[in-house]
Amino acid sequence: MRALLQRVTEASVSVDGAVVGATGPGLLIFVCAMQGDDTKSAQDLAAKILKLRMFRDDAGKTNRSLVDVGGGVLVVSQFTLAADTSRGNRPGFSTAAPPDLGRALYEQFADVFAAHGIATARGVFGAEMQVALVNDGPMTLWLDV
Repeated sequence: MRALLQRVTEASVSVDGAVVGATGPGLLIFVCAMQGDDTKSAQDLAAKILKLRMFRDDAGKTNRSLVDVGGGVLVVSQFTLAADTSRGNRPGFSTAAPPDLGRALYEQFADVFAAHGIATARGVFGAEMQVALVNDGPMTLWLDV
């Protein structure tokens, strides 16, 4: 699985002009299931993110995790993270998991955060979404598991 994490002070996602998910301070997580991913991939990626030290401590150093700061998450599916841009000018997406598997892994991934008591908001899998955010830092990380 692949994820793009953005530390945010706030983020929201809308579908057809209506906000369907939002978070305050925490992470906006764009996530994509890739060919060959399974439940373990989703769980491993979420577990890594839960422990990843992306937040400032009292001295201003990035020594605190999402769990440490009590932050929330907004999880948004984004199959375009699987883009292959190595040839030509049109990205290819053949490395993304098929939609049914992608949806299941997306849900399993988000469920891990909720199971750990993290306030978890979601986008709508496969929908045309508009995402608004205030990136804190900015702090943006790319993860592959």
